[in-house]
Amino acid sequence: MMGEALGRQDRLFYEFDLEDMVPVDHLLRRIDTVLDLRWLRGEMAPHYSHLGCPSVCPELMIRMLIVGYCYSIRSERRLCQEVNLNLAYRWFCGLGLEDKVPHHSTFSVNRHGRFRDNDILRKVFEEVVRGCLKSGLVGGEGFAVDASVIEADASRFQRVKGFEVDWTDEQRARRPVSEYLVALEDENPPVNPKQKPKAMSPTDPSAAWTTRGRNKVMFGYSLNYLIDLENAVIVDVEATPTRISKEVDATETMIERTEDRFALKPDRLAGDVAYGTGEMLGWLVKRKIDPHVPVWDQSEVAADGKFVRADFIYDKDRDLYICPGGKALKTSGTVHDGTTIKYIAKYSDCAQCPLKPECTTGRERRVSRDVNQEARDYTQALMETEAYATSRVERKKIERLFGEAKHILSMVRLRLRGLTGAHDEFLLTATVQNLKRLANHSTRPPPQPMMA
Repeated sequence: MMGEALGRQDRLFYEFDLEDMVPVDHLLRRIDTVLDLRWLRGEMAPHYSHLGCPSVCPELMIRMLIVGYCYSIRSERRLCQEVNLNLAYRWFCGLGLEDKVPHHSTFSVNRHGRFRDNDILRKVFEEVVRGCLKSGLVGGEGFAVDASVIEADASRFQRVKGFEVDWTDEQRARRPVSEYLVALEDENPPVNPKQKPKAMSPTDPSAAWTTRGRNKVMFGYSLNYLIDLENAVIVDVEATPTRISKEVDATETMIERTEDRFALKPDRLAGDVAYGTGEMLGWLVKRKIDPHVPVWDQSEVAADGKFVRADFIYDKDRDLYICPGGKALKTSGTVHDGTTIKYIAKYSDCAQCPLKPECTTGRERRVSRDVNQEARDYTQALMETEAYATSRVERKKIERLFGEAKHILSMVRLRLRGLTGAHDEFLLTATVQNLKRLANHSTRPPPQPMMA
């Protein structure tokens, strides 16, 4: 016969321990074993007043944000609802059954104020990286760098053509616009001084108009990762408008910051062809970091069977080229476009040279040399080594991290506007990815002895 209906909720009191409700292998329990945020209260103490009502504990807010980014709950309103209902979320955040969950507006107030004033999200990220270092997850010998485009919270159908906008007082009062106008006066503005943007978003002007994202055209920010190749730990993260020049600049920032914060300096850096600029290669070689970056020298491609630059011998001591006919090509030392030095032969030498038909159709032969040509030559030589081939394979680990961020953590479109909003979201995403790796490493059961 059919039994009675189960689950009647007629009891007034229940006796259970919230600790027993969270499974031993639950992701949040494993993360909790490697996450220590007790230092936050002391770090944030100067930013809280001793008067008035008690404020929400900063550790509680950070733990709630970690829960949200672990489970793709990036809306603070929905996050508060989920923490209120989910026992595992409550346990991880240190809340009892009767404890009140903070109001969602508390996150906005603290994010725009105390958290950004103290750069607290970066400090949390760096504390997790230190945990990875202590656990032996970071080798420190080989790094990789890359960027992935994330769509901004700005409609591609509402844009202003060009870069000059007559901002109204109402628009200037909005945080993303005011931050953009202030950033224009900085040493590193969000726009490229050499190439003005073709379009701007009136709601998020720092976002770049790009064709590199998931839509044919859109406004976007670049998620820049610097990772250690041993276990794909993210050692630094940076948000930039989606412009290649900004992504390359971010690489220098991340490498310098990683060395300053963690005393980590790689022996080699893997990257794609976008990082193969002469300036970037020169910067790396100067710091004794081997660039494992593909470099393609177009000057080595013969045009109409004519001599190429490789057919000319460079004399470093005299700073000149010797042509196949034995004549010298000299330079005035002028740097053109900030990157190129031109070497020119004498007209009289070229006019009487029997090799001129094989050399040039002009009055005299000219050869261009990058100011960082030695670094380019050094990098091209590295491309033939076994170490470069290994880095080329290992560099794919960074692509998997981007795939995880987009397809598992749902980082395909930003919720927050402005460069600071992208900064916050990217830091939280990278923090969660590192926490997962650290938790998997630290809570992995020891290998069982083999049976005799």
